[in-house]
Amino acid sequence: MYSVINLENLCGEVAVIAKSIGRYIKEESERFSANDIEEKGFHDLVSYVDKEAEKQIVSSLSPLISEAGFITEEKTYLKESKEYSWIIDPLDGTTNFIHGIPTYSVSIGLTFQGELVLGVVYEINREECFTAWKDGGAFLNGKSISVSNTTSLSSSLLATGFPFRSNENLDEYLVLLKKMMQSARGIRRIGSAAVDLAYVACGRFDCFFEFNLRNYDMAAGILLVKEAGGKVIDFHGGGQMLEKGSVIAGNSVMTDLVYDEVKKSFL
Repeated sequence: MYSVINLENLCGEVAVIAKSIGRYIKEESERFSANDIEEKGFHDLVSYVDKEAEKQIVSSLSPLISEAGFITEEKTYLKESKEYSWIIDPLDGTTNFIHGIPTYSVSIGLTFQGELVLGVVYEINREECFTAWKDGGAFLNGKSISVSNTTSLSSSLLATGFPFRSNENLDEYLVLLKKMMQSARGIRRIGSAAVDLAYVACGRFDCFFEFNLRNYDMAAGILLVKEAGGKVIDFHGGGQMLEKGSVIAGNSVMTDLVYDEVKKSFL
């Protein structure tokens, strides 16, 4: 069982790795050019920076749990495991990175038998390292954090992401977005789901909702919110965020309020 592993110590080691990769990405941002951009799908961009960062993360994580598998965005390395699996997004917010918008992150999650037990999100340009491990709480640069105590949409600042991988359910999303715009104090779209979830965990955002995500977009961030005292569900009200690719995250009241509106638009 994962209890054999000291998750707190492991989380500290992963944070060091995330920061190191963050420094590499920041250095490369100064010499990156449009010629380095590749398209791997509809509105889905990648660069040599993503790929090299992923290779470095895998190489650094591999000795920590020798039997662990890897689920990686850029698929530079794939290894299946029935026990432990690292879920990695080496550069969450690639489009921001490519366009020189300074909000992007390294996201590293760990599951044990399918359960999230560790999460690290490193927001590179602000040098903010968000960490969490199962039953250990959530932290920002070593200081304990918690979700907000907002209990009304009218007082809330929400975060979302625009569906970019396909136009499926776009009309339903626009209905939901209109309702949220009419109800909340404000909505932000900053371009990194990992950062959105980290900001929910520390109370900057009151709730985050998005669909058409991948497991590596949100694995680490989901655990951050949970360990910060929040509630995280999928668009069907269940706990299959990684499988269904949708997420609503906030304190328990805000998550339920947003879910009520999601049901009207999507279900």
